[in-house]
Amino acid sequence: MAKVIEGLYYSESHEYVRVEGNIGYIGITDYAQHALGNVVYVDMPEVDDEVTAGEEFGAVESVKAASDLNSPVSGTVVEINEVLDDTPELLNQDAFENWIIKVEMTDPSELDSLMDAAAYGEFCKD
Repeated sequence: MAKVIEGLYYSESHEYVRVEGNIGYIGITDYAQHALGNVVYVDMPEVDDEVTAGEEFGAVESVKAASDLNSPVSGTVVEINEVLDDTPELLNQDAFENWIIKVEMTDPSELDSLMDAAAYGEFCKD
């Protein structure tokens, strides 16, 4: 069973958001990194790019497949995790510690449409 962390918000496309104030840290879930296998590349947007809830903002490539990244919330990218440029495999080591982008959210109410840990855990069983 993939690890699920309480207090985060989860999307059906297996991204999570950790919220601190008006900032959302967005990454892929443990379930997603297991499904992908060994991650070899992370395609990220630029700082100041706008992201929209439910729309693609980048991609994760593994030895098995490439998978689009969809933003769970809308906002402006304030930071990218540059460490992943050189060491994308950190997503396999701990997907929750290694966020991909940091977003200043424009509409925090979008979080209401995401799953909590319990709902996401059930979602992953199907």
